[in-house]
Amino acid sequence: MSLDAVLSRISEIRSQIDTLQNGGATRTSAAPGSTADSSTAFASALAGANGSTGTGTTTGAAAAAAVAPAAPATSVDAGAGTVATGSGATGDDVVADAKKYLGVPYVFGGTTTAGMDCSGLVQTVFKDLGVTMPRVVPDQAKMGTEVGSLANAQPGDLIIPKGKGHVVIYVGDGKVLHAPHPGKDVRIVDNWYKDSDIATIRRIVPSAQEAAATKAAQAVSATPAAGGTDLQTAALMSLLQTGKAAA
Repeated sequence: MSLDAVLSRISEIRSQIDTLQNGGATRTSAAPGSTADSSTAFASALAGANGSTGTGTTTGAAAAAAVAPAAPATSVDAGAGTVATGSGATGDDVVADAKKYLGVPYVFGGTTTAGMDCSGLVQTVFKDLGVTMPRVVPDQAKMGTEVGSLANAQPGDLIIPKGKGHVVIYVGDGKVLHAPHPGKDVRIVDNWYKDSDIATIRRIVPSAQEAAATKAAQAVSATPAAGGTDLQTAALMSLLQTGKAAA
């Protein structure tokens, strides 16, 4: 990200913060949930300001939409329509754990390092992270929240093709990790699916980007007396870090 782009993003996020602060002024200070509402709105603004397009990254609008509803479940059990946040795991953790099983042979019905199939790999990876997942693909395809397209996929998301006979883990940069079929082992390959091939893309735990935005919002809500300056500082620091990473 260039300096001009960073400065442009800074200007945008300042405007969003001003909007949040002005909107908050109309609330009664003792209104229940007002701090949480502000935090959620800030997280949405931050996610939107940091969003980008392209395969492997979430657009600003999609990231904001994912953060804004404030997923109700804090369980470590995967559920339909919500991400599992109780374990603290993120999509990056899913990818890191799945890589431990590279080279494990495909065995139908397997869930161990002696052999595993595609859904057995997925169940085992999430179990390692403290998240309970169903055993078979059709049930796994109902868990978490739906991601609209490959362009919005984040590392750790599950891609299930039409027919729901297979499942792969998106690792980023257009690649997936999976247990293919008998005679093959767990491996990372270029994603061969197109959106038209896919039944659903599922996000079981928050993406790393969503988790960072939520953490920033929680930090702000923990120090409500700090005022707008700290809101801007938190946002600008995150934005500058993003710019350094992309440079």
